[in-house]
Amino acid sequence: MPSPIEIALAEARAAALRGEVPVGAVVTDAAGAVLARAGNAVEAGHDPSAHAEMRALRAAAQRRGGKLLADCTLTVTLEPCPMCAQAISFFRVKRLVFGAYDPKGGGVDHGARIFAASSCHHAPEVVGGLREAECGAVLREFFAARR
Repeated sequence: MPSPIEIALAEARAAALRGEVPVGAVVTDAAGAVLARAGNAVEAGHDPSAHAEMRALRAAAQRRGGKLLADCTLTVTLEPCPMCAQAISFFRVKRLVFGAYDPKGGGVDHGARIFAASSCHHAPEVVGGLREAECGAVLREFFAARR
């Protein structure tokens, strides 16, 4: 059985093949069962909010029939942006695991640092840098092919 980061990487690679920025995400429950998985779909949906994290969080909540994912882990290949970090807080995700850091657009360890803000109502446990080199390579290869 593939690990959550392997599933997220598969989603990122699939997104790249569709011409989307290669970011993948997966939501797992407390037992480790996959509730939802997604890749970016910004271009296909003409929707700037269709980030992998947003799509996976929405699908997991819908599958559960509730808005909170308080016992869940979100695993994503790239540090979430401020929009996604705020959504993670609103969904009350227990744990966030991400691969590559995003010094330019990140909202967790960089930029807005959403979870550190006094206005943040819920901050998950955060683990960054899981398979960072591999996650970063998927992104670098995608953008290098477009230059």
